[in-house]
Amino acid sequence: MNMRKNRWFGSLAAGLLLGSMAVWAQDGADGADGGAPSVKSLPSEILPRTPKSLLLDIVNTGARLIAVGDRGAVIVSNDGQDWVQVQTPTRSALTAVDFPDPDHGWAVGHDAVILHTADGGRTWALQHFAPELEKPLLDVLFLDASRGFAVGAYGLMYQTDDGGQTWNEVDSPIRAGELHFNAITRLNDGTLFIAGEQGTLAMSADEGRTWTMVKSPYESSLFGAAPRGEKGVVIFGLRGNVFVADDARNPVWREVNTGSVASMFGATQTDDGRLVMVGLNGNIMVSANGMDHVELLKSKAGTPLSAAIGFGGGILAVGESGVQPIALR
Repeated sequence: MNMRKNRWFGSLAAGLLLGSMAVWAQDGADGADGGAPSVKSLPSEILPRTPKSLLLDIVNTGARLIAVGDRGAVIVSNDGQDWVQVQTPTRSALTAVDFPDPDHGWAVGHDAVILHTADGGRTWALQHFAPELEKPLLDVLFLDASRGFAVGAYGLMYQTDDGGQTWNEVDSPIRAGELHFNAITRLNDGTLFIAGEQGTLAMSADEGRTWTMVKSPYESSLFGAAPRGEKGVVIFGLRGNVFVADDARNPVWREVNTGSVASMFGATQTDDGRLVMVGLNGNIMVSANGMDHVELLKSKAGTPLSAAIGFGGGILAVGESGVQPIALR
């Protein structure tokens, strides 16, 4: 089971180091006609070290593994060991990827870029690109091959009902404060749940047709959310803060004593049902009993981890040092 997760540290780092990987071009041959400047997306570069470079999200499509990251990178693997980079139509940092089925997938990122594949990640097409907004998209979630959502900085929130042929901004009061939406996830009862800046929490009980704010137990940044049991949710964020509720629609929050001040950026569930969160400086939190107890681990590389999936009895994590297989005790 792949859970939604946030690429906050990687998105920030990529933005500071690279800016917008697009090229400004003047309409007309020399701009003498006074045409307004336009922006064109540059295609990604195939680089040999991409699997060991900054990667921000990873997903198991059911047919293969796909990770996305810096400079429009998309890499693909059948076994989690050998990775091949494929061409994309952007050099904008890709922050998140989601596949509702093995063939159809979407990736989002800086410059409000949205990419789509209909062949399991072999080829990618540009569906949305708006660098003039200066708002990165930070997460994407599809309910099926037609209906999906993309969320990001300053309350940026899009939805599509036609597989991304058209993307429309969501009209909802939850966007009023223009706070960053860091992650969107689907809980086990179908509730859609958003976590974000300044403790922002929002939910939808009708598959995204309407949204309401959720009272938060925390006033600083929350970077992600994960399902807990039949109706519950786990939220996590800055300085190791983790909270759980047994009913996400009517939450009574309980703070988890994690024993760590490391910010957590992503979460996944292992094949044996353990919840695993990954974060700053390679720190990892593992719980086998619904967050009643947390075991602390650390990756060998010790560099920030942005996301993970359960794989082969452990996890495959991505972050500043690329793909990292990590065994769990």
